Amino acid sequence: MSMDFASRVRRVEPSATLAISNLASELEADGVDVVDLSVGEPDFDTPENVKQAGKDAMDAGHTGYTSSNGIPQLREAIANKLQDDGLDYEADNVIVTPGGKQSLFEIFMSLIDDGDEVCLLDPAWVSYEAMVKMAGGSLSRVDLSPHDFQLEPALDELADAVSDDTELLVVNSPSNPTGAVYSDAALEGVRDLAVEHDITVISDEIYKEITYGVEHTSLGTLDEMGDRTITVNGFSKAYAMTGWRLGYFAGPEELISQAGKLHSHSVSCAVNFVQHAGVEALENTEESVVEMRDAFEERRDMLADLFAEHGVDVPVGDGAFYMMLPVDDDDQAWCEGAIEDAHVATVPGSAFGTPGYARLSYAASKERLKEGVDRLAENGYL
Repeated sequence: MSMDFASRVRRVEPSATLAISNLASELEADGVDVVDLSVGEPDFDTPENVKQAGKDAMDAGHTGYTSSNGIPQLREAIANKLQDDGLDYEADNVIVTPGGKQSLFEIFMSLIDDGDEVCLLDPAWVSYEAMVKMAGGSLSRVDLSPHDFQLEPALDELADAVSDDTELLVVNSPSNPTGAVYSDAALEGVRDLAVEHDITVISDEIYKEITYGVEHTSLGTLDEMGDRTITVNGFSKAYAMTGWRLGYFAGPEELISQAGKLHSHSVSCAVNFVQHAGVEALENTEESVVEMRDAFEERRDMLADLFAEHGVDVPVGDGAFYMMLPVDDDDQAWCEGAIEDAHVATVPGSAFGTPGYARLSYAASKERLKEGVDRLAENGYL
């Protein structure tokens, strides 16, 4: 028997990031020592107080279903955090999801019909494109690579890329894969275009707490953006809670009502005791977040210096924990060779819409980062 698969899944390929990570895992299973710089996962353990809160919640019997959109305590804590950031959201504007990726999936599926246009800023996180395609949407794209991955110098190009036919624009600052933090002038340019063309904007702020010497501005705080911005965030990156699978999005009540239907018919709810741990993360982990952020900044600076010693100039972002390394035009071949020959795992820039680069994650120890650069140099990849 041959199954007839739906066109929505035929439109997309598996995640390039996870594909490289899986290859690294296979090599490691064969006893190969791989420096895995492919996945955006902090190498820190979840803070102890957060783990304890999860254990306490289980012991207290918080192991059943919750209300679909999330437990009231967590939705209130999220709303309080967003209000502290200057955003005008209440608990009723929030849906808690099993990971930030699920938030984005629900937003795309709720807003995009067949043929609807979504604009991406390249390099763009790999799953945006896949989700748009699964929803039946079409893509317009703006290449930021000629501008050192900054948006402000590319506003004229963004203006050319959007129109009254654009349904949705995705802004990810700090950016995966570049680490770029967009300036207030850039965000104001986005605001002007969104208002002019009546565009809804997703502000993906999953790396918001990880910035270095710059202030992050939430897009929804700008005038006229409150009712057209959907703010997405989660716990994986800032709180080292990748495996806990906890995220959220906040937006206008009409979106919460419609997306809530999709949410309730798919995942039902996020895990009960994990949500209680999320409350603890939001309210009592600022010190741990600062410690991790400082460590990432030191690693970023060290990695940039190591590449400079080999004559390679890399754009250095002001947030997240990624770096785009310029490589040969055939970045796919470069990355495959790097893992096979040097046993260093990276992700091809073409997976993010920007050929000629390899994305590295510096969410790894200084020792492993140095080892990775040494191996790349020794094997002729720098």
